[in-house]
Amino acid sequence: MMRLERRHESSRAALVLAPIGAIVFTLLVSALLVRWAGAPVGRTYALLLQGGFGSVFAWSETLTRAIPLILTGLAATVAFKARLFNIGAEGQLFAGALAAVAVGGMHGGTGFELSPWVLFPLMMLAAAVAGALMLLGPALMKNKLGVDEVVTTLLINFIVLLGVSALLDGPMKDPTAMGWPQSVSLQSDLELGKLIAQTRVHTGLLWAVSLAVIVWAIFKYTVLGFDIRAVGANARAAAFAGVPVTRTVVMVALLSGALAGLAGAIEVAGRTSYVTLDMSPGYGYTGIVIAMLAGLHPLGVIAAGVFVAGVLVGADTMSRAVGVPTYIADVIVAASLIAVLVATLLTQYRVRMTK
Repeated sequence: MMRLERRHESSRAALVLAPIGAIVFTLLVSALLVRWAGAPVGRTYALLLQGGFGSVFAWSETLTRAIPLILTGLAATVAFKARLFNIGAEGQLFAGALAAVAVGGMHGGTGFELSPWVLFPLMMLAAAVAGALMLLGPALMKNKLGVDEVVTTLLINFIVLLGVSALLDGPMKDPTAMGWPQSVSLQSDLELGKLIAQTRVHTGLLWAVSLAVIVWAIFKYTVLGFDIRAVGANARAAAFAGVPVTRTVVMVALLSGALAGLAGAIEVAGRTSYVTLDMSPGYGYTGIVIAMLAGLHPLGVIAAGVFVAGVLVGADTMSRAVGVPTYIADVIVAASLIAVLVATLLTQYRVRMTK
């Protein structure tokens, strides 16, 4: 039989070799699938990297895709740090996007006839509040009633998407969209500017990076950050030590949901200008993978978000060239997550054989 025995101390060599081993394992597993599909492994990987990182255009598409991924990754990071397992970032993203359009695009596109200097912060605030409220209920239900937040946040995703569908076919439908279910558009003055000319990269990237730095600073330098880590380590012990557990859980829910809501608003203001049901190809769920790949470190979320975005973007180029399905990108992301989790476990525990 095998059992896990906790290590008294993890060596530096193990901490360095763990992610390297995880990457090697991921490449080997993916290579087997590529060979199974009948494509050359070396050329497939080269095209994947070239499609995601091999040119200015590739980098621009990767960074554009990374923006919502970084924000949803931060949302998952904040919640998971306190052992609040937020699986509802997808619904929170859509709630934020709808709130942004409701403030900045309704009323015939006039947005309450206010100045863009007033409307833009109101639009972002509305998106943050909408996302926060989506998570606040499940967080309180867990804290007060012991209801599993994984179930409640997951189910709220479907409720929100059904609500979005109803609104896009009803009161928020754009009458000029030729029957296509999409919301009215934001005013052009409320759209985010381009960060790089003649590309799709917008200033939402600065928002995402800045928020990652802010979350890192909160974790490292504030009382709230200490409380979040304490509640995540052991809520009962934290309460015994005087940490306000309920208040901390509420703050975590508000911050996590607000980040996911801002992801929706920034996606609308920076890329689409309006809400559609397919504006997110699962950004909320992928954010969970990014948070885990980053080891729940806010600055690591930036690198993980760019990596995952590059794999997803590069998969399109690779698929057209060698005929391997783009789903290989999902396999790479999923395998890398499993490999990182196993590698991290082995740095903390050793496997012992028993009779």
